[in-house]
Parts: sequence; structure tokens; C-alpha cells
Amino acid sequence: MANLDAVVTWVDARSALPSSGTPVAAAITGRYPADSDAEPGGPSGTESGTALGSDAALGEEFWLVRPMYFTTLHFGEDGTEHRNCFVDSDGVVRLPYGLPSAETVTHWAELPTLPGGMTTRVVLGEGVQSALQNAWNAHPGT
Repeated sequence: MANLDAVVTWVDARSALPSSGTPVAAAITGRYPADSDAEPGGPSGTESGTALGSDAALGEEFWLVRPMYFTTLHFGEDGTEHRNCFVDSDGVVRLPYGLPSAETVTHWAELPTLPGGMTTRVVLGEGVQSALQNAWNAHPGT
């Protein structure tokens, strides 16, 4: 079996952000289920403007990794304008850690390149089948 390990370098979202349009692995933190009193995309853990103590916080705290892309400007389905945000495949917007958002991105990393000695992270359309064949030929049985 060929070694297809990739090195991941995590970047603290408080110190640097990726270039606009960059697909990334994003480490997200928040609570699930989210506070039912908080508006979607709004601050979590607040009720009537008063911060809840850790004993009163609803839901279980989580920290997980999801594929997303970063953009300097995004318009949500409702027309809301978001700047310097991470967006997932469902259109959910998450802001960098420290900004008011129910779920925030603490760290991000560039996605690894595709297998098969490629230097790219995305292949679309007609090139997909030949890229897959090249990867399988380079690493048979993996």
C-alpha cells in the first residue's frame, strides 16, 4: 500500500486568514444543539442580552473539522452580507474565532493536494476521469 499521508499545518484564525476563495479544512467550535434563544448566525450563550454562565449554557460544547471555503464577501440566502467568513457546502456562514457567531472557526488549514502526485486540490469536468486513473495507476490497490 502506498503512503498517502499528508502534512497539515493549522493556522490560528485569530492571527491570519486564507486568501479569498481558498478551500480549507476549518476547525469549528460551538454548542450543539445551539441555544434556541439565539438567532441563527448570532451570538450563542446569550439570553436577553445577559451572558449565561457555563452552568446555564445550553447544549454540549464541540470542536470539529469541516471542509469549507474562505471568502472576503458572501451574501447569504436572505441577502445578508458577510465579510471575511468561512462558508460550508450548505451555505452556513461561520466567522473567525472571537467574532459574534454561534459557531466560530478557531483554526484553518489548506486542503492537501489530490493523490497521484498532483499539485492541485480540484479537478472539474472532463479532467476528472483521467486524474482518477493517474492516481490509481500511481497507487494501485489503495
